[in-house]
Amino acid sequence: MLLERFYDDDLAQASYVIGCQATGEAIVVDARRDVQIYLDAVAKHGMRIVAVTETHIHADYLSGTRELAGATGAAIHVSGEGGPDWQYGFDANLLRDGDVLTVGNIRVQARHTPGHTPEHLAFLVTDGAFADEPGYMLSGDFVFVGDLGRPDLLDEAAGGKNTRFQGAQDLFDSLRRVLLELPDHVQIHPAHGAGSACGKALGAIASTTVGYERLHAWWGPYLAADDRDGFVAELLDGQPDAHAYFARMKRENRDGPAVLGTLPALRELGPAETLTLISADEAVFVDTREPDSVRAGTLPGALAIPAVGKTAMWGAWALDPEREKRPLILLARDEAQAEGIRAHLIRVGIDAYAGYLTDLGSLPTVSSASVTPQAVSELDDVFVVDVREASEYAAGHVPGATRIGAGRILWETDRLPTDRTIVTYCQSGARNIVVSQALRRAGIPVVELAGSYAGWVDAQASAGARRGLTPRSQNRRKRRRYVCTGDV
Repeated sequence: MLLERFYDDDLAQASYVIGCQATGEAIVVDARRDVQIYLDAVAKHGMRIVAVTETHIHADYLSGTRELAGATGAAIHVSGEGGPDWQYGFDANLLRDGDVLTVGNIRVQARHTPGHTPEHLAFLVTDGAFADEPGYMLSGDFVFVGDLGRPDLLDEAAGGKNTRFQGAQDLFDSLRRVLLELPDHVQIHPAHGAGSACGKALGAIASTTVGYERLHAWWGPYLAADDRDGFVAELLDGQPDAHAYFARMKRENRDGPAVLGTLPALRELGPAETLTLISADEAVFVDTREPDSVRAGTLPGALAIPAVGKTAMWGAWALDPEREKRPLILLARDEAQAEGIRAHLIRVGIDAYAGYLTDLGSLPTVSSASVTPQAVSELDDVFVVDVREASEYAAGHVPGATRIGAGRILWETDRLPTDRTIVTYCQSGARNIVVSQALRRAGIPVVELAGSYAGWVDAQASAGARRGLTPRSQNRRKRRRYVCTGDV
């Protein structure tokens, strides 16, 4: 049996190819939308993809199930569980609890594991050439390494009303009914790792076992003691922000993402053509350089989506393709980088491109407005916005700052004042450049806190040292709100 994991560091998402060497047949589980990676993998092993399936209607990325089926002719299998509100809107074979897919000598059994979502399936895999019982579970967003799938996303991203409580109860029952009935040696291969917003404390290693999670995961003692109320309270406490684009992913994945097929090569544009398209408002310019380069100077109205980390996630924060229909022009070193950036962005449904530009050259640029931590305290009448996660804000923030998470701020601009200067910051500046450029493009002028929160902390420490204060004594001094206005 072949069991191969494909991990996307951008979205902290894992997909899997399971193949039978005897027959050359393979199934792909939780595919991403740029599917060439799976085609290359099975070709290397002399296999063909005969089936595609997924564990649930995903919220954090656009599923490649239909894309891969279109490229290979493979049969599509999706969950038929969860009730009428959680049925897929495209043609597929429906799987219910206990149903089995056969791929050569391999048995893939669907187990209904509601909690994260009502329709969620986990897949038990039996290598029939080696054993007659399951040795592996593809757990999707049911069980992670050290954590569980969050049950509150339907409230946060799909318009639910207090569904989190029923979801948490369902997750408790799924653990008891499905997971803890398995032998301890069964390997668990989840759909996400550290950095995913689908849970609050996901481990960074690739897999775990039923026995290890039973003994060491936070939820183990609650199940052992049959403490349902304690489990629910602990599970729901401290979940991270649910990004606003999750709602769009849910809708598109339920209804069926558009099948792109073979993508045309991106066209290289010159500076003159780029300026013509931008000036005529026929394209959106995306600066993909590292944040400090964007701050030093980029085209007026440009979005910033750095190609140095979470490109897909940052892209979905900055641009909603349901509202922005104009194609993108990507600033990239060369065609290879431009194609790579596009591959990441189509994972979140950003599909339209006019081409790419390799150099700003003599094009007109503007630099980002910023204010130093030392100067911000001397200015009056500003609105300071912390775009970090709630846990980061709770651990320390600029006094008086309002928190609006980076993944939600473009959808919550009604919370921003129109009569005060807005100063934004994150931890070190990467998220902040994405947010600030998106707000500027939306017509909301913002000023960045230079160095973001890390810079502010350093400035406070330096100021305290000059006054002979220790960090502890500084924290006891009376805090006052940081304000700024005017040209900064």
